[in-house]
Amino acid sequence: MRTDVLVHASQTEYPRGSVAEIVRPPDDGGHSYRAKVTDGAEFSVRRHEFSILKQVKSGPLGDPAHVLAEYDLYENVIYKCVVGSQAYGLGRDSSDVDRRGIYLAPAELEWSLYGVPEQLESRESEECYWELKKFMVLALKANPNILECLYTPIIEKRTPIADELLASREIFLSKLVYQTYNGYVMSQFKKLEQDLRTSGQIKWKHAMHLIRLLLEGVTILRDGYVPVQITERRDTLLSIRDGQMKWDEVNNWRLALHREFEEVFRSTKLPDEPDYAAANSLLIKARRSAVGGVNA
Repeated sequence: MRTDVLVHASQTEYPRGSVAEIVRPPDDGGHSYRAKVTDGAEFSVRRHEFSILKQVKSGPLGDPAHVLAEYDLYENVIYKCVVGSQAYGLGRDSSDVDRRGIYLAPAELEWSLYGVPEQLESRESEECYWELKKFMVLALKANPNILECLYTPIIEKRTPIADELLASREIFLSKLVYQTYNGYVMSQFKKLEQDLRTSGQIKWKHAMHLIRLLLEGVTILRDGYVPVQITERRDTLLSIRDGQMKWDEVNNWRLALHREFEEVFRSTKLPDEPDYAAANSLLIKARRSAVGGVNA
């Protein structure tokens, strides 16, 4: 209870902080709840006179956003880049500008009871920034969106720590690219085929990006880098997006790229796994730089 409660029938007073069970919600214009304490006594109480026990026990831990509101974590962005159509070379006048990147949380908040959000996101401005550890974990798993952030030609902000990350970005490339890219495209094409059977409609923009991902994955395994900008394929890819290429042609191209992917997988010089040790060392160095509020 948030206040002292006096039960007139027994003249028993229950002090602020007492625990009671809500046995009946409001059923009239008075908006009073009926509460019962452990000795069986009942009384009426207004909503502002009690708190939910779970929330009381959690305290600020139950609402970390309240604590985080004291910080402007966007000030801790260490890397900002542009990805998506603008970076691919597939943009048009109507294309959005998709900004992505990394923020390095203040040490005092990272070490605190409340923790830090894994990402900052603004749908209005099309921005998303991952906390450094989350970003690196996704990169180690060969997440295409994250790898493209490391290789995009359009960079708007980079700190010394971000420079070190970019200089060693090859540590995140491994044969996992084959499983991640290939598996995702296969599953998504099955969904497109299902859409075609059930509705006769295809999400052509999605189909275009799936082909683009296969082209990207093949190059990663063959040449050891992520080819974000793909202007030499612009006209062909946009013909898919605009529905000008027949579905059979798109699917045949996809199957041919799968076969090429398998061939380069057998001959790639990329390691079986990414360099976890190097990534961990870089993360620890970044964490040390954040001590005292310094984002190097």
